[in-house]
Amino acid sequence: MAAKFRLFLSTNVFLNTNNLRYSVRLCSSLTQTNSLRTSRANNHISYLNTVKMASYTTGKSGVVDLSGIYPPIVTPFDSNEDVYDKGLQDNMEMWNSIPFRGYVVQGSNGESAYMRPEEKVELVHKVRQLAPQDKLILAGSGCEVTRDTIEMTRKMADAGADAALVVTPCFFKGSMTADALVAHYIKVADNSPIPVILYSVPANTGIDMSADVVIKLSSHPNIIGVKDSGGDITKIGYMIHKTAEHNFQVLAGSASFLLASYSLGAVGGVCALANSLGREVTQLHQLFKEGKMEEAKLLQHKLILPNTAVTKTYGVSGLKASMEMMGYYGGPTRSPLLPLKEPQLTELRKIFSIFDGFK
Repeated sequence: MAAKFRLFLSTNVFLNTNNLRYSVRLCSSLTQTNSLRTSRANNHISYLNTVKMASYTTGKSGVVDLSGIYPPIVTPFDSNEDVYDKGLQDNMEMWNSIPFRGYVVQGSNGESAYMRPEEKVELVHKVRQLAPQDKLILAGSGCEVTRDTIEMTRKMADAGADAALVVTPCFFKGSMTADALVAHYIKVADNSPIPVILYSVPANTGIDMSADVVIKLSSHPNIIGVKDSGGDITKIGYMIHKTAEHNFQVLAGSASFLLASYSLGAVGGVCALANSLGREVTQLHQLFKEGKMEEAKLLQHKLILPNTAVTKTYGVSGLKASMEMMGYYGGPTRSPLLPLKEPQLTELRKIFSIFDGFK
């Protein structure tokens, strides 16, 4: 059965290669990008197809290594709340100088709940063009309806995404049982042309995907990992222990418990704080890899307060404000989210003023 599934996936990738290249060329024409960026995107598609075919024909033994830090990049808007391309380009130029493993596009901090489907796909395409070829693009493709999630995942794959980050459906929260979630993710993974990463963010969805659900799904050959933003370290450790045999990868969903997650076997982190303090968050990753635990602990302690400020306390509005303080383009949020008031900005400035690059 597993062999048949892998064969189906491999065949599916070969059949979609021309469509994938055509989609990138079409999007390039529509957005009037310059020839250098178009060339970069097309080169990446060739590279991406090679990686996908290798991983699908060999199962998880050839799966993409997710190890490293990913900022869930904000969506830059102008004063009319339209996507601001110049802001994205400027931010990407700065982020590309930081040793990120890749980028999460259209996650929670990208205000994905407030984005139209076509905007989401276009943003993935733009980020793929602006990012170096070796940076992974994890695209948030989760929708409330299973077939909509499948359609969005396919479109994001065509736009250049390396993997799909699929959040739990949550509108009918009381009906999202373990069986419902397992069935949803299996159907998505069975029909996805790119690997799937589970995404549990109970603060936003009200649903904390159980360890048992994650463990059950970890055996699926096209589900390669989970981003857990719940912060339950015991649960994270248990998932890592019980999924190890499936070459399953766990990503910490916050900079506040990044080091603790690493100590249990997590491979990386998707950290909102990396939008504004990317060098510090990637430094923590490197210190752990080098076994410099005392330095890593001190840096982890230093990151807890700013991380709390741009997540639990002030949310995306605070995150974008912190980016402005660190030399990035943050810009406004989309309504109904409100900007911070002056007393809140004053408090945020105090928190970020200790970091290099504060403006």
